[in-house]
Amino acid sequence: MVGIDLTGKRALVMGVANARSLGWAIAQQLRAAGAQLAFSYQGERLRGDLEKLTADLPGSRLYDCDVTHAGELERMFSDLRAEWGSLDAVVHAIAFAPRAAMEGRYLDTTREDWLTALEISAYSLVAVARGAEPLLAPGAGIVTLTYYAAEKVVPRYNVMAIAKSALEASVRYLAYELGRREVRVNAISAGPVRTVAARSIPGFMKMYNKVGGIAPLGRNVTHEEVGNLGLFLLSPLAAGITGETVYVDAGYHVMGMELGEE
Repeated sequence: MVGIDLTGKRALVMGVANARSLGWAIAQQLRAAGAQLAFSYQGERLRGDLEKLTADLPGSRLYDCDVTHAGELERMFSDLRAEWGSLDAVVHAIAFAPRAAMEGRYLDTTREDWLTALEISAYSLVAVARGAEPLLAPGAGIVTLTYYAAEKVVPRYNVMAIAKSALEASVRYLAYELGRREVRVNAISAGPVRTVAARSIPGFMKMYNKVGGIAPLGRNVTHEEVGNLGLFLLSPLAAGITGETVYVDAGYHVMGMELGEE
């Protein structure tokens, strides 16, 4: 994004799985603005892809970190403190729900699947913010990724929608508690984007095409547009914005019904 200079700033981007991840879209914009980056990934199976993505980003740090294990979060933040001393931005791009919980009725969600989705997709933001808090410099920002289903019914999104609702509420509470330290916390609600994770949602392409047809802009959003919003929210240009869920969905969320052509 033109006009944003993050030279000398340091950002942690969590949850990049591949080149189509929205976390990677934000990371690219942060790097283009001059920020130094660290990345976390979950499990050795993802390390190879992340190493390839970051091969042209000298100085990037990579951490194998399962957010359900407090010890792994502690080790990552301890190393960041030792190597960097402080953080200026955190991107939380982590979400998961068992596929079985998104294929049937929400009514049939098991306790185990419900707890798994809420722990990884919502509680992890709280755990990450707590671990990052001692490192966050005044003016720092935290950004997470949510979706419209947090407030409206999107069939088949099921337990992930409940997790996103909890995530958005957490954003508000974290914004309140970290605000006195001049740390901002916001959520990006992106419209449907073709990612590997999105393909796990039953009927995703049907939803993707429908949204693109209804949205006021007559299309879906791009990875770059999501990345640009992430950069803005983590930059000094958004110094007065916190506790918000900001939409980048070509306007789809403002629509109440589809009437067709006039």
